[in-house]
Amino acid sequence: MNKIKFTELGLSYEILKAVDDMGFEVATPIQKNAIPEIMQGKDIIGRAQTGTGKTAAFGIPLLEKIDENLKKPQAIILCPTRELAIQVSRELKNLARYKHGIQTLPVYGGQSIGKQIQALNRGAQIIIGTPGRVMDHMRRGTLKLNNIDFLVLDEVDVMLDMGFIDDIETILRDIPEDRQTLFFSATIPKSIHKLSKRYQKNSQFIKVAKEKMTVPSIDQYYLKIKRKNKFMALTRLLEYHNPNLALVFCNTRKMVDELTSELMADGYLVDGLHGGLNQNQRDRVMSAFRDKRIKVLVATDVAARGIDVDNVEAVFNFELPQDTDYYVHRIGRTGRAGNSGKAFSFVARRDNNQLKKIRRHTKSRIDQGNIPTLNDIEKIKFKHLIDDIAEYIETEDLSKYLNMIENSLNNDYSVKEIAAALLKKSLTQQEEEAENIENFGDTGAEPGMVRLFINAGSRDKLTPGHVVGTIAGESGIAGGNIGAIDIYENFSFVEVPREDGQQVLTTMNNNFIKGKKINMEPAQAK
Repeated sequence: MNKIKFTELGLSYEILKAVDDMGFEVATPIQKNAIPEIMQGKDIIGRAQTGTGKTAAFGIPLLEKIDENLKKPQAIILCPTRELAIQVSRELKNLARYKHGIQTLPVYGGQSIGKQIQALNRGAQIIIGTPGRVMDHMRRGTLKLNNIDFLVLDEVDVMLDMGFIDDIETILRDIPEDRQTLFFSATIPKSIHKLSKRYQKNSQFIKVAKEKMTVPSIDQYYLKIKRKNKFMALTRLLEYHNPNLALVFCNTRKMVDELTSELMADGYLVDGLHGGLNQNQRDRVMSAFRDKRIKVLVATDVAARGIDVDNVEAVFNFELPQDTDYYVHRIGRTGRAGNSGKAFSFVARRDNNQLKKIRRHTKSRIDQGNIPTLNDIEKIKFKHLIDDIAEYIETEDLSKYLNMIENSLNNDYSVKEIAAALLKKSLTQQEEEAENIENFGDTGAEPGMVRLFINAGSRDKLTPGHVVGTIAGESGIAGGNIGAIDIYENFSFVEVPREDGQQVLTTMNNNFIKGKKINMEPAQAK
């Protein structure tokens, strides 16, 4: 395939300088094919997946064609999620850094609409937003449509899957017909063709070769497994590989909810993400995942679009995707920024044909993997412990403790016996602590947290500050890790990280908060 430099696309000096600052020289296939067509004023359907440079493919020609002197909205870009809208807005700002007269504005739910109205009044020319919030501004009259020359639907397939079809058609009908309309989508179902026939003019179809999308730094495995054994396989793989962050994909909202509940019950720091959540719920889950307050995120394909989180070390296809394009989207969430990653796919008997399609589609090697045995897990945990001890020996001064052991035990025991006793005692203590954590059960707390009851409340002049200060000071956990606090007249509740729950209980029982001796115990879920 012939490579084309951006300098060969007839772009302005300002855009070329911005592209050069961003470190790009050669246009990607979707950019090479789409930019000239859009510059000529054609409507297009571009089939392009995440990571192909599609934002620049429509963003560059839009920036070239916007009238910098007209301080009114001239282009609307619709995105399925808040995360993608922000991502697109950032990239357009980078591309427009030397076009000083162009202003972009992301609009989405969960952000103050008043601030968005003020920004619109100041004269933003490119509006990037979710369908619901764009329609809200249209209804209020704060987004004027009479100067809209360009409409971009980014990730159309996702917006249709999320049920935005009515909103999209309303927006398409209300914007002047002499606009230029651009569709970009990873897949092109019949519903997109229908939209194109109704709202585009002689659209050109542009696609990117699928086989270019696989990330080579990802080790891919499939496991042949019965459906009833999938949960066992997942937990063993999580225990064995112990990924820093992990994504688990399911095909339905119901399965996400069920699997999330099962993993929570087993003590994992986990939460779920699917199209049934509102924006505030999505933000809360994603914030917890980025901050590593949860280590496992269970998600549907629709909800996972726009997720851009580094250090995801493993992806699990709990259910194989029904569309082969989604497989590439899923595994592409790991192995980022030059890091390696692992992808595991659970293949029941009925999934064999789909696995063959995925192999043909990606043209990549997918090896058969094995479910770790309990013995495998015990061995790997022991290995990690020995590695930690070896590193500790290399970096710490142990002379004081060597003398203490030699002087106190009078050589009645060998060094190996002492080491074995300390190791067993440490492992047994860890197992007991883990068992205590699991025994909390469901306390009605947020994922990864445990809710604790305190027999003191507002009648005792208790405030959230008193609770945080005392728990942090007495137990040693960071105050910022303490979660929701509810204070009632005679009692209170506080949420702490599940792994710290036993420590907090042990430390705080029969301790004092604001001079009152208190008792603390796990709460009961409602």
